[in-house]
Amino acid sequence: MARPRTFDEHDVVVAARRRFTETGYHGTSVEDLSRSTGLSKGSLYGAFGDKETFFRRIFEEYCAASDQSAAARVEGPEDQALDRLRDWLRSPEEGGDDSRLGCLLAKGTAELAWTDEVIATRSLATFEMLFDSCRQLIEQAQRAGLVDPAADPAVLGQLIVATHRGLEALTEAGVDVSTLNRIADAAIDSITLTRARG
Repeated sequence: MARPRTFDEHDVVVAARRRFTETGYHGTSVEDLSRSTGLSKGSLYGAFGDKETFFRRIFEEYCAASDQSAAARVEGPEDQALDRLRDWLRSPEEGGDDSRLGCLLAKGTAELAWTDEVIATRSLATFEMLFDSCRQLIEQAQRAGLVDPAADPAVLGQLIVATHRGLEALTEAGVDVSTLNRIADAAIDSITLTRARG
């Protein structure tokens, strides 16, 4: 009869995700995961499979959470659509130690998409979701008279996603939060109609 698990699966996944985010897939060994989660290598293999399988599960869950957040941002008053985009781009003033960890989506894509079809396919789907949600928010802002109605909402949405990715890279490089947030504000202000700002 199998022995009951004596660990919290959620806590283990969170610890492993943090480790992968800190040091990347190739920079994280099974021994590292064992130390980070407090589980023996045997327990890790028994519960989550090998490192590749475990990472794919964590990556999938991370992307699914990103998809849900993107869908949630679309909900709300249309005249606040740009505020929701601005909030997504801005960094918290009190970032803490986790503020420079970056994004597992960006890191996993950069490291593995060229060699792992599963990761490549999932990351592309998530970026497409981000593009679509930002497009919808731009369209909302256009209907609210906040963005030029002649502008291409798909292109502006893609621009916002690209800005978000760039801000994450700058965060990891240690750029201060005030600079990051000035960039975020400038990105939104640049697509906001002058009369809407006043």
